[in-house]
Amino acid sequence: MSITIPDEVLESARLTAPEALQELAVALFQREKLTLGQASRFAGMDRLRFQHLLASRGIPLHYDVAELEADLQVLRETGRL
Repeated sequence: MSITIPDEVLESARLTAPEALQELAVALFQREKLTLGQASRFAGMDRLRFQHLLASRGIPLHYDVAELEADLQVLRETGRL
């Protein structure tokens, strides 16, 4: 599924397209809708950089064993592990 955000919405929010993706990724992570790995990929950032973004906003990590296993499975499926 693709979502189109009109340019005037981005302009009024004073966001670039990458910044809008980051904002959405942070919100979904904070609401526990995405894992840390999913949110960092969605934001187009490596995991460490995304963790720094969360830390700069005072958002704690909520990363449990199930999320670790899910991320490991994704890495196996994509041949990165």
